Amino acid sequence: MNIAIKEAMKGIGFVNPNPLVGAVLVKNNKILAKGYHKIYGGPHAEVNVIKKSKETDGATLYITLEPCSHFGKTPPCTDLIISSKIKKCVIAVLDPNPIVSGRGVKILKDAGIDVIVGILEKEAQYLNKIFFKFIKDKIPYVFLKTAITLDGKIATKTFSSQWITNTLAREKVEKYRNLFSSILIGANTVVKDNPSLKCKVLENNNPYRLILDRDLILNETYKIIQNNSDKKTFIITHENNYNKKIFQDLKINFYVNFITFSDNENLKDILKKIGSYDIDSILVEGGNKIISSFFKENLFDGGEIMIAPKILGDNCAIPFLSGFSPLNIDDSINLKNIKIHLYDDNIGFEFQKEEGCLLV
Repeated sequence: MNIAIKEAMKGIGFVNPNPLVGAVLVKNNKILAKGYHKIYGGPHAEVNVIKKSKETDGATLYITLEPCSHFGKTPPCTDLIISSKIKKCVIAVLDPNPIVSGRGVKILKDAGIDVIVGILEKEAQYLNKIFFKFIKDKIPYVFLKTAITLDGKIATKTFSSQWITNTLAREKVEKYRNLFSSILIGANTVVKDNPSLKCKVLENNNPYRLILDRDLILNETYKIIQNNSDKKTFIITHENNYNKKIFQDLKINFYVNFITFSDNENLKDILKKIGSYDIDSILVEGGNKIISSFFKENLFDGGEIMIAPKILGDNCAIPFLSGFSPLNIDDSINLKNIKIHLYDDNIGFEFQKEEGCLLV
């Protein structure tokens, strides 16, 4: 099952909003084949591993997630397992999808296949924390990332911020950009830094680019607008901006997608709208107002605070959080399930609301 989990991780960045799934086929204590779900809409892990093997009769299939039993973009994997005369199926964790959960196991058992569930269950759950959250709540998994100085600043008072952290820490950020379906930043960050938000790890598989721009201050001069040939740029703005010329220009001429909200809608409502586009996860990269909003409204699942051994010592520099005024230490935000990462002389504090850190 450990091998199957490692196989599943090869699909990171390619399968969202589907789960990461790996499989191993074994007979007579010999591995016949290994496989994984390679790309969204493509064959599942079970299909890939069975097709690799010339011998399946009487074999044991190890799979990180309960096999599907319904027609989706591909036929049911349970049918293929049964027709391949596999004798035993060892499953790490049940699929949380209501149309699958437990049904795949029942179909296999009814066909006379020996089924075992729960081998490395926690590890398999950690592997698909994003998928499990999205299936359950239909709200994207939210991961907050920020880079700060020792005194908690993300930029100087002149907004200079490149680079606070070192190369190793920034390489980890690229892995996050590959893991999550989208990146969310504010319009002010676009104005100040003019980022492209492209993924350097997998250049042909860039995440969705989400910009929170309430007053629609952006225009076609920014990279995130100009470099939108993949049509993955979304601007989240107030509905009052719909009739503005720039709204229509960006939508028609630059293929920008728009998500609008009203005065009666909050951040959670916006997350639901983002989820309706099958965007299952968001890497929130700031700035200060956005990160603070997610903390204030308790709408995050995890994150990593990367700290560099630099001190600005300036009260006018930009803090990574603001707008809080606790009177007692007990009222502070208490991060949980901490995992510490070392990036040479930089330190990362990864935190998760629920047990288990991300496997990246």
